[in-house]
Amino acid sequence: MTWSLAFDPLVPVWLVIAFAAVGLALVLAAAVRRVRGAVIRALAVAALAVALLNPSLRQEIRTPLSSVAAVVIDHSQSQGIENRLDETAAIREAVEAQLGDLDGIEVRSVVVDRAEGAGADGTKLFGAAYDALSDVPPDRVAGAILITDGQVHDAPAEGADPGISGPVHALVTGRPDEIDRRIVLDRVPRFGLVDTMPNVELTVEDQGAGEGGGTARLTIRRDGEEIATRQVPVGQRVTVPVEIAHGGDNIFEFEVDPREGELSDVNNRAVAIIDGVRDNLRVLLVSGEPHPGERTWRNLLKSDASVDLVHFTILRPPEKQDGTPINELSLIAFPTRELFSEKIDEFDLIVFDRYHRRNVLPSLYFDNIAQYIRNGGAVLVASGPDYAGLQSIFYTPLADVLPAEPTGEVVEEPFYPQVSELGGKHPVTRDLPGAAGDPPDWSEWFRLIDSIPGEGDTIMTGPDDKPLLVLSRRGEGRIALMLSDHVWLWARGFEGGGPYVPLLRRLAHWLMKEPELEEEALRISGEGGELVVERQTLGDSAAPVTLTAPGGEERTITLEEAEPGLWRASVDVDNVGIYRAADGERTAIAHVGPPNPREIADLRSTTERLAPVAAATGGSVVRAVSDGAVDLPRLTLRDAGERMSGLGWIGLKRSEASSLEGVQQIPLLSGFLGLAVLLGLIGATWFREGH
Repeated sequence: MTWSLAFDPLVPVWLVIAFAAVGLALVLAAAVRRVRGAVIRALAVAALAVALLNPSLRQEIRTPLSSVAAVVIDHSQSQGIENRLDETAAIREAVEAQLGDLDGIEVRSVVVDRAEGAGADGTKLFGAAYDALSDVPPDRVAGAILITDGQVHDAPAEGADPGISGPVHALVTGRPDEIDRRIVLDRVPRFGLVDTMPNVELTVEDQGAGEGGGTARLTIRRDGEEIATRQVPVGQRVTVPVEIAHGGDNIFEFEVDPREGELSDVNNRAVAIIDGVRDNLRVLLVSGEPHPGERTWRNLLKSDASVDLVHFTILRPPEKQDGTPINELSLIAFPTRELFSEKIDEFDLIVFDRYHRRNVLPSLYFDNIAQYIRNGGAVLVASGPDYAGLQSIFYTPLADVLPAEPTGEVVEEPFYPQVSELGGKHPVTRDLPGAAGDPPDWSEWFRLIDSIPGEGDTIMTGPDDKPLLVLSRRGEGRIALMLSDHVWLWARGFEGGGPYVPLLRRLAHWLMKEPELEEEALRISGEGGELVVERQTLGDSAAPVTLTAPGGEERTITLEEAEPGLWRASVDVDNVGIYRAADGERTAIAHVGPPNPREIADLRSTTERLAPVAAATGGSVVRAVSDGAVDLPRLTLRDAGERMSGLGWIGLKRSEASSLEGVQQIPLLSGFLGLAVLLGLIGATWFREGH
């Protein structure tokens, strides 16, 4: 506590100045005339002016405020390597014990856990420090202590404002001689045409092992299934061709064998997600006799810009003779040999719309079509009365692949198409708009081709639960059979119409093996800190799923039925990297976080990342573990402007702030004391002039 001189004028200051000026002028005039007592007169005027200023001695009673230090503890994913978390806990305990022994310091500890450190920007310790000190005035900030492996990704750039008005010290875990192997994806195409092989460029790096060299085995998987292995040189960029097998996301996993003595294999795997795009789909539409629904198929297919449609309508057999000139029979000749023998494999989908045998396509061609299906092709048969007659395409080599045998009867009565119990689980007809009502919220149909179902899934039914839409797999391919030709009633809006567009689009996409419409599938997807596991099945239950985390930890997840045919579970995850789900029959993988997360790009502990910001703030970066034991420097409080680190010690800034508790004040020229001084000087003046 110190005393200071304070003034509390009794009159405005300008009036005091005016009085002093007039008095000084009179004193000077008296001095010029050599009047006795001029000096005493000056002292009297000065005393009166000072008295008007009302001087006093003032003493402020203040209490020093404590310094505030932030201790930020890194629990990000890279800290889970080896025993770094144990080291972190020991360092934290020792730091907080030393700080507790210091007087006048407040400690704010913040833990940055894995969920906060698993974002696209990596580990964010400085953001946590800023938040902890955001309400503290700069003159009270003692500094920040970071307990970390040094892999911090939000450190201010060299030369930038650190944002903390105190020293930043980093106590680093881990060893200085660590080695780690990782895969770096240098170039990944975002899109690729189905059935093509775009190139992925990658590098296998051995960090901390010098210049590298040698080779390593690289395993390549697509959608969880191994497709290739190869030896690749370490430290060199290599080009790896991968095949796009289907439309939508193709998830490629690249895994390199671990290196002896490396920190972790969590970054020995990398994921590339390439969106499979089909080149213009080639669809062959073969129509029989004209009927009202013929244009429904044509318009639907033509409305899709990605579809190249080849459409032929066979009006009559070649043996029919009625005198019509040959040049008026057809605009172009029907290229049967070219379409059904030479180039049949170039089509993604073949649609037969009310087609029956007219001796245009010989049995050999139907055999080619059956073989085309077994080899992976797709055929949709939209039948009418033609399917029930003797000229039905069922009585061709297609009988081996068609999923229902006609009985020869045609049911002509109004009925509502119904989604079967199995169809309620199938992705083609599940959640079909209008299907939930009884009757369904769509118009009736009036014709059904009676048939006996064979191998296949009946997903829609007609009157008396007779099959209406049957799907089947044959070999590598698929075939769908629509046993009515009245879908056009929905397209024309008859009695309100019906969902013909979603039904037919889903049907076409299922035939062309779109992954989203697989009836038996296991999928996982991750966003943020949540992972969603889904099991699509036509069965009555879903087996438990084993989920494997990037670090190899496993846990069993029980799925719950979210809707018919779809079982789901959501789990919280706190690590970035590749997660694998398996139920004993199927495997699925997903990548949580960015494809090349900074958090696991480099797992080695380091002192280099934080060195610039520590130097800029007067702090230090030291390894706090030696030979497996905590070796913590001594902590002390230092005044601002002094050194904040040295050999074996680190310092925090002592607070310069205080709070005002009260004020003690002693007047100097007020009351009897002031009156006595003034009367004394005036009396002295009179006395001097009288002699």
